[in-house]
Amino acid sequence: MTPEELLMQRAFELARLGIGSVSPNPRVGCVIVKDGIVLGEGWHQTYGQAHAEINAIANVKNKSLLAGSTVYVNLEPCSHTGKTPPCADQLIAHRIKKVVIANLDTNPLVSGGGVKTLREAGIEVVTGILESEGRALNKRFFTFQEQQRPYIILKWAQTADGFIARSNYESKWISNEFSRQLVHKWRSEEDAILIGTKTAAHDNPKLTVRDWSGRNPVRIVIDRFLRLPETLNVFDQSVKTICYNLLKHEEHPNLSLIRLEEQDFISMLVPHLAKEKIQSVMIEGGSLTLSLFINAGLWDEARVFSSSRSFHTGIAAPAFQGYQMSEEAIQNDILKIFQRENLKPNH
Repeated sequence: MTPEELLMQRAFELARLGIGSVSPNPRVGCVIVKDGIVLGEGWHQTYGQAHAEINAIANVKNKSLLAGSTVYVNLEPCSHTGKTPPCADQLIAHRIKKVVIANLDTNPLVSGGGVKTLREAGIEVVTGILESEGRALNKRFFTFQEQQRPYIILKWAQTADGFIARSNYESKWISNEFSRQLVHKWRSEEDAILIGTKTAAHDNPKLTVRDWSGRNPVRIVIDRFLRLPETLNVFDQSVKTICYNLLKHEEHPNLSLIRLEEQDFISMLVPHLAKEKIQSVMIEGGSLTLSLFINAGLWDEARVFSSSRSFHTGIAAPAFQGYQMSEEAIQNDILKIFQRENLKPNH
């Protein structure tokens, strides 16, 4: 690995510190180096607040050293005024000599504009360093910008003999407590969690982060005919919740009822999530809900726990075609992570 790649890896590490707090902005880290010495580091910490480059500059004690330094940042510095001023202008003002970037920003507001601004100011710009790793880090952001929809993660636990629940829809507890804790960590990292009617009715989940620290995701419930009782945990209005249905629009504190058309239900639901600035959603529903997204081709990643338990009969786990990215043991559970086939990486 080259020195440039090692420093970009460090920018990735810093960027990951913003997981769960910067969406719908991307995860960005920044390292400032001069004569082989790191002058400052920073990352985008909170949506609407200073970007990684600004935080890294702020952490340089002697600002006069910035002139002639090199900036390593995993995403193209912004050149437009949004919730914060343009980062490119700050790099120019501090007479940065060189900027090394992993990924160009595909947001139409930036999209090459940052690089153009820097080069016009005489700053050397290098792009494409660890580009594929950078895209993986910000797969939610890039999916949102390029496909105008959230990054969609399917998640379920199945028995050793391939069942997701018993015949009466009871599914507690297929996976072990460590796997369930990991799911709570995942919830803190995604913008929203989605379930269907049967999961809401039979499991009465809270869909909050309890076995981990972090923000609660937006709760999404599919209840086509509004048959679910208002007493369920998901309707307690403690967390922002959206209920998609066929009957009516209605707004309550922290609870929105959104009416969609039956024939285009899922294909209308997904862009509505994007309209709500939901950049990622984890589907925690039952086999029917998961299959709706699988059959529509609206998924990017599947996280499947396989338990050592057997039910012998019950509701089968959904069928899907995916490329296996990883496998790990979590005590007596096996976690496999898949990507959709057409997202298969090139080796």
